[in-house]
Amino acid sequence: MSVKIRLQRHGKKGKPFYWIVAADARSKRDGKYLEKIGTYNPNTNPATIDLNLDQAVQWLHNGAQPTDTARAILSYKGALLKHHLDGGVRKGALTQEQADAKLAAWLDEKAGKVTAKKDGLSKAKDEAKAKALKAEKEANDKRAAAAAEAAKAEEAVEEVAEETAEVATEETVAEVATEETPAAEETSEETEA
Repeated sequence: MSVKIRLQRHGKKGKPFYWIVAADARSKRDGKYLEKIGTYNPNTNPATIDLNLDQAVQWLHNGAQPTDTARAILSYKGALLKHHLDGGVRKGALTQEQADAKLAAWLDEKAGKVTAKKDGLSKAKDEAKAKALKAEKEANDKRAAAAAEAAKAEEAVEEVAEETAEVATEETVAEVATEETPAAEETSEETEA
């Protein structure tokens, strides 16, 4: 029986979540498996990987072949490096302590890279948020200035309208007065005649 270390899809449509399993190569993708080794969530940035390193290395020692994606995940978490170092220990090229020290140093370096990436992503997110806030404030200031300009223009229009209304009322009063005076003169002429 050939054993594969592969991904088993779970989750919902558009939001995949994978189990990392050791399964018979002939079984279905989401079918029976021999052992669950870990989980992989690609929806987060960076991807969340929870892997039982010892179980993964044990399956590699027993001859399990990882698929391409599973190989990348095992490499990312250091399972392939541990498998390689264990081969060196079996051959006598190095001691178990040396292999453990090399693995620990590599894992520390990898953890540093991952935290640096997380910090960079959070910093970029904060910068984008600050930039969006600044742009929004500028837009609000422009909108407020435009509203103030419009209010000033309305006040000017209202003042001009009031002035023209006052002038118009004065003219109508003057016209009415001039119209009334000739009529009064005519009536006075008629009384004289």
